[in-house]
This record gives sequence, structure tokens and C-alpha cells, in this order.
Amino acid sequence: MAIIERPATVPAFVGDASASPPALVTPTAALGAFKRPVSTTGWKSWVFTVDHKKLGLMYGAVSLFFFLVGGLEALLIRLQLAAPDNTVLSADLYNQMFTMHATTMVFLFVMPMAAAFANYFLPLQVGARDVAFPRINALGFWLFLFGGIFLNTSWVLGGAADGGWFMYSPNSSPLFSPSHGIDFWVLGLQITGIASLVGAINLIVTIINMRAPGMSLMRMPVFAWMQLVTQFLLLFAMPVITVALFLLSFQRNFGAAFFDVEKGADPLLWQHLFWIFGHPEVYIIILPSFGIISEVLPTFSRKPLFGYKFVVFSGAAIGTVGWGVWAHHMFASGLGPVSVAVFSAATMLVAIPTGVKICNWTLTLWGGKLWFTTAMNFAIGVIVLFTIGGLSGVTHASAPADTQQTDTYHIVAHFHYVIVGGAVMGLFAGFYYWWPKMFGKLLSERLGKWNFWLMFFGVNLTFAPMHILGMQGQPRRMVVWPKKLTGEGFFNLGFWNQVATVGSFTIALGVLIFVINIFVTAKKVEKAPLDPWDARTLEWMTASPPKEHNFDSIPTVHALDEFFHRKYEEVDTEDGPRLVRVKSAEQILAEEEAAGDAHIHLPSPSYWPIVLAFSLPVIAYGVIFNLMLSVVGAGIMILGLFGWVLEPSVADDSDYDPPAEGSGPSKELASIG
Repeated sequence: MAIIERPATVPAFVGDASASPPALVTPTAALGAFKRPVSTTGWKSWVFTVDHKKLGLMYGAVSLFFFLVGGLEALLIRLQLAAPDNTVLSADLYNQMFTMHATTMVFLFVMPMAAAFANYFLPLQVGARDVAFPRINALGFWLFLFGGIFLNTSWVLGGAADGGWFMYSPNSSPLFSPSHGIDFWVLGLQITGIASLVGAINLIVTIINMRAPGMSLMRMPVFAWMQLVTQFLLLFAMPVITVALFLLSFQRNFGAAFFDVEKGADPLLWQHLFWIFGHPEVYIIILPSFGIISEVLPTFSRKPLFGYKFVVFSGAAIGTVGWGVWAHHMFASGLGPVSVAVFSAATMLVAIPTGVKICNWTLTLWGGKLWFTTAMNFAIGVIVLFTIGGLSGVTHASAPADTQQTDTYHIVAHFHYVIVGGAVMGLFAGFYYWWPKMFGKLLSERLGKWNFWLMFFGVNLTFAPMHILGMQGQPRRMVVWPKKLTGEGFFNLGFWNQVATVGSFTIALGVLIFVINIFVTAKKVEKAPLDPWDARTLEWMTASPPKEHNFDSIPTVHALDEFFHRKYEEVDTEDGPRLVRVKSAEQILAEEEAAGDAHIHLPSPSYWPIVLAFSLPVIAYGVIFNLMLSVVGAGIMILGLFGWVLEPSVADDSDYDPPAEGSGPSKELASIG
């Protein structure tokens, strides 16, 4: 990691606004063609940044955009199914729409939005100034962005992927899908997969090696723990799907026969590879939200998380046992009784640690002084909705029931209760909880309550009827339903499809209110208090938004919920021991500033991650259209790697504009951070 050392000018560290900024260190060697960008304002400060907080915000902004894209695709699907024999979408376009909806929501929204929270808050929660490898962190973001753009350019370059997000063979073969849509899907997911893999390595090293003094593993916040489990899942799951994608790419583009029955191959190989990745992927999606609500519930219950160790180890158990349940997605494929029995038992087993978490969350609420903020509402909503999804999921441990329900809308209902009711609602809890820390302003609670209730009722209106539709036999991925098959009374397919469509637009209205809330809050002049929720963890012990260097002095941790214990002390009274507030967040921050470190190391900006990330879509376009373009992309990759390696360890000061007098340490540090 290339870093520079801040001059030991103590007044600037203790908040002396009158202190003149020190001169930037100038490298003694000529930088040649490989100069570091040092701009501190404008677009360059974002495009070239390696600051984990800015990258977290960029992850979040792009993920929200793809969330809106995926939501629009979902609305078009529901419009097609709102009436019998509908013609809103053609059969081919419908196939593309549901494939891209699932792909966008899973790979371009939920996963990167969890990465956004991880990038922004993990270093803060563990008391670090940045992630372990800042330039690799930037590379991960640009790979995600370019991979998402590449994937969606398929819409205007011959059509999008149309084989479902699971891309079963032989439906994914050129015979059944002759357009380039699946090629875009395969290569796009390989690019975003590399982003997930390098991000996982980065965050694992950060958590293990960069925790503040005194922060043992059992003093880490639950969010950090759930992210650690998630990153290990990514570390081992992404190579599996990468291998599968390589095999499919070679079969489609170079005549290989990895899944071709006519040439002696077995299409079940794809199913095994995909679901060995796919089921841990479910926990990759849901565990970060479990971490978020494990931070939100104690804060707004005014009590510690019940059974902290049980929550931590149950999360680790989910991540471990989750590797042994993939074949319950394949009970209809004829695996045989022994395999079915083993995976049925494992599916029942994985429900136990999940149930442990639900019990712990419920007991955290029990007896607490509950504060029903929007974040709290979303967290409780996760418990309710995820429990419904989990109960329907346990039924799939029974092979006969699973075989009956496979490929019906019952599976769609279960999956969406878990992903939307669990993961997405948990992310929204994170938005409302951490927004004042990220932007220094509180989202409107009034609009937030509308946001929550519309989404909560919308989720139930949309996906509860799908249980009935599935049990009545409506297949998933069905483009039309004939009027003569609608049925009568309670089992009327038309009625429940229309209810589901109304529910989907109710969710969309809730999301629209959230977007409005963002713009309304951005126009606010009023700043949020430093500690608006009376929070418990280290990220709230910094300024809002945090300074470029996060902490003026690295905190020493003495207990779980360190920030809370610095604010409160237990005293004996006639009524027994009670907590008394002894310090405010402002006082704690002032103490940290006064004891600021004399030297702070921050990584310099870099444009080489962008160059390196850009090379991969160029190579991918070449694989699809012309291999000479891949050669050009390989040349760009070599240039990017060469520049990355030779990049100087200190910034070039040719673009450096000294901060104005009185700008304070935060702005001064931006010039070198």
C-alpha cells in the first residue's frame, strides 16, 4: 500500500483551526509518467479516491440505481401477469426480464449494497483508519461498476440473458439461446465476481489485522462478525461459480462440451456447481442484514444484545452448515434416496442457528425501553418477514413436499420473503440508522414511517398470494395464465395474481418515498446530533461525517460496546445499580481530538484501479464480438498492472491546492488522503 506520512504538526491534530497547513512532502525521485492524482475537490476527488468511506458511498449510490432498474423490471413482470392472456411483454422479452430482474437484484443491488455498508463502517467499527488494501478496494468498486454496465449493455446489443438467473443447461446452450445475452451474463458475472473476491480478501485482512488495541474477536460488533462470515463465504463460493461460468463460456464460444449430453457430458454438473455457490449465496445476501439489525435492535431497545455469543456463533454456524444443503434445490433431478436423505437432514439442521438468532432478537426486545424509529420498524419487520420465509423454507427439507413445490410460485414466495423481507428490509434499517453518520443529517422520520409501512404491507400483498398460486400449480416463469384456468372463489388464480401486482406497486411507492426522503433530507440545513440514537459502537465516536482519517487517535477498547461504556457508568443507588450518563459524545470526541496522534498515514489517490478494471469489459466484448478487441483489452490490463506496480509511494504535488487558512485538520488531510 502506497502511503505518505503526515508531518508532526500537533496543533492541526487537536483541532486548532488557526494552524497553518504544513507543506506537502514532495518525492525526491522523478515520477515520470506514473504520477499520482492529488486533487481534493471536484470529480477527481471521487474518481481517483481510495478512501473507504467515499468508495462505500459510491457503492451505495450505484447499488441504489441498479435497485431502481431491477424494481422497474419487476413491475413489468407483474404487469404482464396482472390479467389473463396479457401481451404487455412478448414471451422472449419476458424471459429476458425475469432473468435480468433476478440477476440485477442479487448481484447488482443486495450484494454490493452490503459491500457499501461494509466498506464504509467496518474500518470505523474496528477502530481502523482504512481498509488493509485501499487500491484493491477501489479496484473492487470499479470492477463492480463496469461489470454491471457491461451486463446491461446486452439490452441494446442483441438482447439480454433469457435462461433464468440459475442458467440451467441445456437451456443456456446456443441451440436454445442463440443470441449473445447469456454470453453477456456469463462474462458480466465473472467481472463482478472478481470484485466480490478481492473485496472479501480485503475485508478479511482488515478485520483480522487492523482491529484497535484491546478489540478481541469477542469484543467486535455483531455487524463486523456477520461481515467476516460473509466474506469467508464469498472467498470460497466465488471460485466455484467462476469455474462454472468459465466452462459455460467455453461451451458457448469455443465449442467445448462440458454440459452437452450428446457429447457424453452431464448437465447436472452445472446444477451442482451453481448451487454449491447458490445456497451459500443466500447467506451471503442475508447475513449482512442480520448484522445490521443486531446493531439496530439493542440501540433502540436501550439494552445490550441478548446472548451476544450465541448470535455470533449461530452466524458462524449458518455459514458452515450452509455449505451442505445445496442439493435441496435438486430434489426433482433424481439424485437418489441417500443423497436426498442427507440433504434433507442438513436443510433441517441449518434452520437451528437461524432460529437461535430470531430468539435472541426477540429477547433483546423483551423488557427493553423500545424506541420505534423507522430503523427499528424495519428491523422488527425483518424478524417477522424472515420468519415467514424461513418457515416456508423448512418445508422444503421434505423431499416429497419440495418436489411438489419446485418450479411453482410457492418457491417464488419463499425466496422473496427471505430476500426482500430479510435482506432488503434489513438494508433499509441500515439506511435510516447510519444516514446521520454518513451525511450528518437525519432522514425524515415521517416519510420514513410511510416508507416502512408501504414496503411492509407491499411485501405481504405481493408474496403471500404466491403461496396460494404455487399450491394451485401455477408454474414460475409462466408468461401468461389462460382465463379458463383461473378457478373460482378463494383459488381464483386471476384474483391472486392481481393482488400480487397491486402489492408490487405498493412496494414501489414505498421505495419512491424513500427516494423523495433522500432529496428532502439533502436540502435540510439542520445538522444531526453527533450521537442521535445514543448508540453503542465505535463508528459513533467520530465526527459526522467522519474525518478523512476516521479517528484522531486510535481508540483503545476495553469492552464490548466500547462507546456506550464510555458514556455511562454503573452506580449503586437505593433501588440497586443503575447506569448514569457521565459523558456526552461531544466530550468523548473532544478528548480524542486533544490526544490526536502526531503522525497519520493515509493512502494517496490512484487512477490505476480504473484502468485495470476497464480492461476486463474490453476483453469480454472481444470474446463476444471480435478476439482482436480482447487483445486490446489485454494490453490495457498489462498497462494497468505495470502502472500500479510502478506507482510512487507519495503523491505528486503539481495539482495540490493548499487549503484555506482556518480550514482545520479534516480539509487539510483531504489533500493527502
